[in-house]
Amino acid sequence: MSASSHKPGAHRDPHKLLHLIGGVNRRFEQQIEERLKPARTSIEQYRILDALGARSGRTMSELAGLVFVDSPTLTKIVDRMVAKAEVYRAPDPHDRRKVLVFISEKGAETLRELKLLVAEPEAALAARLPAGDTDRLCSLLENLLAED
Repeated sequence: MSASSHKPGAHRDPHKLLHLIGGVNRRFEQQIEERLKPARTSIEQYRILDALGARSGRTMSELAGLVFVDSPTLTKIVDRMVAKAEVYRAPDPHDRRKVLVFISEKGAETLRELKLLVAEPEAALAARLPAGDTDRLCSLLENLLAED
């Protein structure tokens, strides 16, 4: 193996990279969706609850970026979740023109139940890589997702 093959980016293949990221994502999403199906919860609903469980009181645009959906789709999903009393909207106390989304007590309980359902596939995915590699991969993917 030549010395150049050890340089960062020496063998860049963006098509392969995108294909692999997409494949890993799709496989993981299928496993999670299968676990969420009995709870009649979509992966997007789970991601919303998870994001709000980490920090309640987020703007719709912030949530859209965190759950990887466009704003119109997010609005429809959040509307359904409001109807199920899992989340609620309220004015931003610092800027009354903004509306924030919060997780309700029912939503927090639902999130606890859903986390139990998805714990196994999440742990199995993390176990496939050594801890240091998992941390590095997370860091690399966060860099790719960061906005310029």
